[in-house]
Amino acid sequence: MDIFQPKPHDIITSKRFSFFLLLFISIPVAVILFSINPKSSFDVFKVFSQARETAKSDQNVTTICSQFDNLRRVGGGLKNGSLKSLRNESFSRDDMDNRDEVLGGLLTLGFDEASCISRVHSHLYRKVSPHRPSPYLISKLRNYEQIHASCGPNTRTYHRNMRKIQLSKDNNATATTCNYLIWTPVNGLGNQIISIAATFLYAILTDRVLLLKFGKDKLALFCEPFLNSTWILPHNSPFWKEIYIQTYQIEKDNASNSKSVLFINLQHSHSDSSHKEKFHCDHLQNLIRKTPLLILRSDQYFVPSLFMNPLFNLEINKMFPEKDTVFHHLGRYLFHPSNEAWELITNYYQAHLAKADELIGLQIRVFNAVSTPQQAIMDLVLSCTLNHKILPKVDLQTSTSSVGKNGSVKAVLVASLYEEYGDSLRRMYQKKPKGSGESIEVYQPSHERKQIFNDGKHNLKAWMEMYLLSLSDVLVTTSLSTFGYVAQGLGNLKPWLLYRIVRNETHFPACEQDFSMEPCYHDPPKHYCEGKPLKDFASSFPSLKECKDFSFGVKLVDDRTKL
Repeated sequence: MDIFQPKPHDIITSKRFSFFLLLFISIPVAVILFSINPKSSFDVFKVFSQARETAKSDQNVTTICSQFDNLRRVGGGLKNGSLKSLRNESFSRDDMDNRDEVLGGLLTLGFDEASCISRVHSHLYRKVSPHRPSPYLISKLRNYEQIHASCGPNTRTYHRNMRKIQLSKDNNATATTCNYLIWTPVNGLGNQIISIAATFLYAILTDRVLLLKFGKDKLALFCEPFLNSTWILPHNSPFWKEIYIQTYQIEKDNASNSKSVLFINLQHSHSDSSHKEKFHCDHLQNLIRKTPLLILRSDQYFVPSLFMNPLFNLEINKMFPEKDTVFHHLGRYLFHPSNEAWELITNYYQAHLAKADELIGLQIRVFNAVSTPQQAIMDLVLSCTLNHKILPKVDLQTSTSSVGKNGSVKAVLVASLYEEYGDSLRRMYQKKPKGSGESIEVYQPSHERKQIFNDGKHNLKAWMEMYLLSLSDVLVTTSLSTFGYVAQGLGNLKPWLLYRIVRNETHFPACEQDFSMEPCYHDPPKHYCEGKPLKDFASSFPSLKECKDFSFGVKLVDDRTKL
């Protein structure tokens, strides 16, 4: 027998009928009540107004659901700080309205919801962050949005300013109504994401419009973060390839001779270190301030260097009272998975992870596959996860598999280029029951064998896995991996850092838990601006601390946790 399923149009029509019926009944009743008791009539109109808003809201949700029925939405309230309810229960309208859709004010309303589903639904997959954005940060974001809307691509102001810069004689600085910052990519997607976040903060601090030089390999990854505008540098821009324009190199700086276009290279492997050594210094920032167009190449999270500038330090402290939340806030503000990416993320989540009581994220980076045996890395992973009770030990006395005593399930999400690690864990927990009585399910979305640069499909898989890892309850990552940095920052996670091995070796302890969810800046300045060697960041800059996973790097830490 066929069961009648009402179509969205039928539902909307029914709601419209109910709305007009309520209108027909409520007005005469209100008139009668008003003649008896004027105060009671306001209660009737209040109920009527609420019903009208509910009808409008339900109609919007029905429209979105009909367009994107292939994406299954989940939700519900949080229970005991766990994502269990989000994984196993369908959500109600009250649940959705009570969740923090705008992330404490980080996000602004007004976007076309259908153009970026993740912007509306991503909060349903996460615990509510305990870190609230400061009012000052929110005001700075709203101010930047106005600047971007007024000066960004597809505006007359943008075309006029770019024309002036392009035609400036001998690249001498010319007066423009807006200043611009073009970010150019280098290295893998993890490096690029943390670098974009750092560059965006710099754009806010200097009132510049951020434009990204995105190739085809990244166009399908993210939604546009700014309302009614784009952050992508148009491909017909004369500044798309800086080799064809006259730029001014930082090492030739001369404060009395400002230029229209300045190129700065903050890439880790860049042989000339003068860019990175001087970038935070006042004399260089004064020169940059006079430059209408700055082209910046970076693969680093250089936010700590901004803390080293006194003027920037004051602003960042006001924006981020909790110093270790910079990427957490900016990452959630900027990086919303595109509809294509969101479909991959939610489909995989629902198929494999939604029923788990706890999600363990395990990111394994192999730095040298030739010199490092797989078993050495696997031993390291097991030493970390078993000793710290992240995963249960195997009961060697029995040989039949069993589900947990209380039906509890842990899902392990393995992110690695090599399938052997996921397969090894899966075999380990399939053969034997667990001493703790837990059921362990192991999943690995992909295994590409090698990192592929500038490839759209590869980047899409990488972004999917970073995002899924960020939904973990417990996260284990490989030291120095920017892939893990993105996941920990988005997910408000202090990961367990696996020791980085590059040959057949063992290490104890196998891992340590990080003190901050912020990414590590691998290549900070090594000298003060006057040239004196900088050896101890902690004594000079209270918000910086040596990274656990890289002793030459520094990262932001909240002053209250820096011991």
